[in-house]
Amino acid sequence: MSQPIIPDVNEPEDQTFGDIVWIQFKKNRVAYWSLWGLAGLFILAIVAPVIASGRPFIWNAGDGAQYPWFSSLFDRNYFENPVDVFFNLLLVLALPIVALVIFRLKQIQKLGLDKRPRRAKIQRESRFLVLGFLVLLIGVLATPYGEPYTQYEDLREARLQEIEAGASTDPIQAVFPPVPYMFRKTGFKTLEKPSLKHWLGVDESTRDVAVRLLYGTRISLTIGVIAVGIYVTIGIILGSLAGFFSGKVDIVIQRLIEIVMSIPSLIIILVLVAFLEKTSIFHIMLVIGLVRWTGVARLVRGEFYRLRGQDFVTSAVALGFPTWKVIFHHILPNAMGPVLVAATFGVAGAILLESTLSFLGLGDLSAPSWGQTLSEGYSSGAWHLIIAPGFAIFLTVSLLNLVGEGLRDALDPKMRK
Repeated sequence: MSQPIIPDVNEPEDQTFGDIVWIQFKKNRVAYWSLWGLAGLFILAIVAPVIASGRPFIWNAGDGAQYPWFSSLFDRNYFENPVDVFFNLLLVLALPIVALVIFRLKQIQKLGLDKRPRRAKIQRESRFLVLGFLVLLIGVLATPYGEPYTQYEDLREARLQEIEAGASTDPIQAVFPPVPYMFRKTGFKTLEKPSLKHWLGVDESTRDVAVRLLYGTRISLTIGVIAVGIYVTIGIILGSLAGFFSGKVDIVIQRLIEIVMSIPSLIIILVLVAFLEKTSIFHIMLVIGLVRWTGVARLVRGEFYRLRGQDFVTSAVALGFPTWKVIFHHILPNAMGPVLVAATFGVAGAILLESTLSFLGLGDLSAPSWGQTLSEGYSSGAWHLIIAPGFAIFLTVSLLNLVGEGLRDALDPKMRK
């Protein structure tokens, strides 16, 4: 009589494909710490107003305490760019969101569900969390709050001068961030070298370089992610259709890909941007997304040609699943590996391309882009205006490329350790 098989209690839980990839990714220490470096840049972008802002946390000019810093976070007169509003909303909601996530994870864990049902429940609730955040963001952008534009630092200095002259005895009580001005603040000494007051010096327009690089992190990360999101979506849809239906559909999409690829993307972007009266970062995101989808489309098409003859696809078709479900629910999830790697490298390419446009003077002049500072360094010959933004671009792109290489190796079964 055969003995029953007793499972080993020390065996790990049933691992998903994502678990396997993450375990392999962590073994690449360079890629793993590069991912943490990108997380640090993202956190730095979120907390930028805590580090540098012209609005004090607390302000009391003798008429009661006020809190202009918090109210300025959603003031479109002060933070004109929607990108800043997005990151400011993350800053305000970070602690409540983290507390809510920890609370729900503990509750779900107490349900005693297996690993896969537990993860499915977490994913469903995460979608509602993201959707709620987007609705709140749209509401904030749709109802801008207009606070009178006040130079608090100038008011404090004027009051100090009055006290020194004996014209006033009532000092202003204020608590400012470590750097009490924004990236638009002018009036400093032109091309001042790095000092204790200006850590990375001052540019030709008499603006602090360190503050501009700090807020420029928001612009670069946002442009990279959204532009890549646009062209990955286009590439996935067209590549899926070409690979699944083949025939005439494939021929038409292939010819379209060849036409777009035959013209250098930078030339297309320069032509499209030239037609815009006032370029914004959203125009740049859209233009980059509309011209760089060809590589993703070819990758997805190749994966679909490889997978569409597999048994699981044949079974799905035989069971009568709708065509769209076979494409997007069965084949596409198995074809996403190369796309994820291409998207990671694509974010780095989008950041470089935006910096190039800003360097050429074709970017959003109202946004603190790294390319603008680099352009001023080139025209003025000031070394600190070249090294500072150049290093920021180099660091961000290098971290993204290292993460992309680590993800590529983790997704490749032949490279697994």
